[in-house]
Amino acid sequence: MTPDLSTPTTAARPPRFAVVVLAFVGIVVSLMQTLVVPLIPQLPSLLHTTATDASWIITATLLAGAVVMPIAGRLGDMFGKRRMLVISLALLVVGSVFSALTSSLGMMLAGRILQGLAMGAIPLGISILRDVLPREKVGPAVAAMSASMGVGGAIGLPVSALIAQNADWHVLFWAAAGLGVVSLVLVATILPESPVRTPSRFDFVGALGLAAGLIALLLPITKGASWGWTSPLTLGLFAAAALILVLWGILELRLASPLVDLRVSARPRVLFTNLASIAVGVAMYGMSLSFPQLLMAPTSTGYGLGLTMVQAGLAMAPGGIVMMLLSPVSARLTARRGPKTTLIIGAVVIGAGYVLAFFLIDAVWQIVAASMVIGAGIGLAYAAMPALIMGAVPPTETGAANGLNALMRSVGTSVSAAVMGMILANMTMSFGSVTVPSLAGFHVTFAVAIGSAAAALVLAALIPRSRSAVEEPPTNGTSSRSARRRVSSAA
Repeated sequence: MTPDLSTPTTAARPPRFAVVVLAFVGIVVSLMQTLVVPLIPQLPSLLHTTATDASWIITATLLAGAVVMPIAGRLGDMFGKRRMLVISLALLVVGSVFSALTSSLGMMLAGRILQGLAMGAIPLGISILRDVLPREKVGPAVAAMSASMGVGGAIGLPVSALIAQNADWHVLFWAAAGLGVVSLVLVATILPESPVRTPSRFDFVGALGLAAGLIALLLPITKGASWGWTSPLTLGLFAAAALILVLWGILELRLASPLVDLRVSARPRVLFTNLASIAVGVAMYGMSLSFPQLLMAPTSTGYGLGLTMVQAGLAMAPGGIVMMLLSPVSARLTARRGPKTTLIIGAVVIGAGYVLAFFLIDAVWQIVAASMVIGAGIGLAYAAMPALIMGAVPPTETGAANGLNALMRSVGTSVSAAVMGMILANMTMSFGSVTVPSLAGFHVTFAVAIGSAAAALVLAALIPRSRSAVEEPPTNGTSSRSARRRVSSAA
């Protein structure tokens, strides 16, 4: 189908407002990932259920977010990215209200799934920036949008802990609903719609197949530790995932308008960027899982620093803030040296941060310093990934391509949670009547993160360099013919 590059009247609004609005949306959506972390120990009693069933409150949100990102991106390419962004935020508001009004597991799960579906806003926002901003502003804007994800996750923990300690736990969800409403109003009234459309039939079978395959893959990754890695359920789901995803890939290759264009995804520039995204996701989550436990462990363990949940969250916050402060640097580095160089440097900086943590974890300031170095590396890497993807795909496929890249990062964090959680659960020491991770366990998680950063470095080095005109966002007067000509010249 011929892409629709008509320009709506809202595109005349000042571009700077688009960047501010989308960065705010990124922070709000990312907050949903850490919203209930302070409640984890109390969830079984709060929801009148078992600890195993209560853990689905976390898992359901992660699974919903992973599944929705490529689907939301494709729907945005077809029907309008701002429209799908409004729908994503509306789901966040409804899910937050559901959760705020209940103390039952079923209703809470429904609310948390709806909150997870809002994660589609991330790739949609990045794609909107490419479509509506002048070329020279795309790099800094995408860097800021990418950094907002880290900021949301970093500030979510202390803010959520503070609210949970000083108010009824339902207030967390009312606050989330309020932030969602503000985001929804800003997007609906200020954000311009993308002028780039690809009218076609939506691939419902492909969407169902991808959702089934991802759930079958991610579910045993996130629950394998509790089910048992060799249990029939875990192994059966992994086998089902392999079968479903292979069949899904065969179907997608045969369709004229697939949910995910696998031929484009197989281009070396896209493929190696997505593989590097998985490695960066693994390295990133190691900090989120291990550092808070180190900070909150009792000092009598010999390594713990004895902080409260709020204090530990505040100690982690500077790492997220560094991501945002570094976004202009990321944009300038990408403009001068290219996104490949930015990703390589990001991987090196992430690895250096974990090397610092491996040797220096005796004081709070040392962990804060390590988290800031790692945060800087993640900020560089996250800013480079969308630029690499958008430089290799047609303008009419940026939503789906960014959604797939965001999915790869989600796969990385899920794998990291499983692997590093298993390490910390098995390398333990007895402390009074409880069992806590040993110092050696933390060192092994840091070593895994260093290895993941090294893998990201190698994969980034394999990305072909390209300075094609595909990297340029289409201007308001760009014709569909010239857009296709730029795409074909870079293929």
